[in-house]
Amino acid sequence: MAEQRQAVERPLSPHLHIYRLTITMAMSILHRIVGVALYAGTALVAWWLIATATGPEAYAAFRSVADHVLGQLVLFGFTWALLHHLFSGIRYLVWDEIVATSPKAADRISWAAAIAALAATVLVWAVICTMRGAI
Repeated sequence: MAEQRQAVERPLSPHLHIYRLTITMAMSILHRIVGVALYAGTALVAWWLIATATGPEAYAAFRSVADHVLGQLVLFGFTWALLHHLFSGIRYLVWDEIVATSPKAADRISWAAAIAALAATVLVWAVICTMRGAI
């Protein structure tokens, strides 16, 4: 007599399409992406330091790239990435102290970190442009 196999009713594992994107989730994902992107930005800092130490010709080559519109956009993005990672890291430190862990407080601190990173980036670039005399 052959046994008949019946499908067992098992709960399905939740998948990405079940979740709605929240600010805490987006900030967590972005924190990791930005952390990886900062490695590439470190190459820019190394290039700048090496060009500065090498001499006027090497520094002029760096400045020609950095002063271009695309170079400025990359440097602005690097500044934002650095500050975003900083403020997001502070958010994690706050959570490590078991503060602001309720869903509403977690959303607020996540929004605060995102806004602070953007505001600080604009402030840094406003200071840079003022010092250059561009404003």
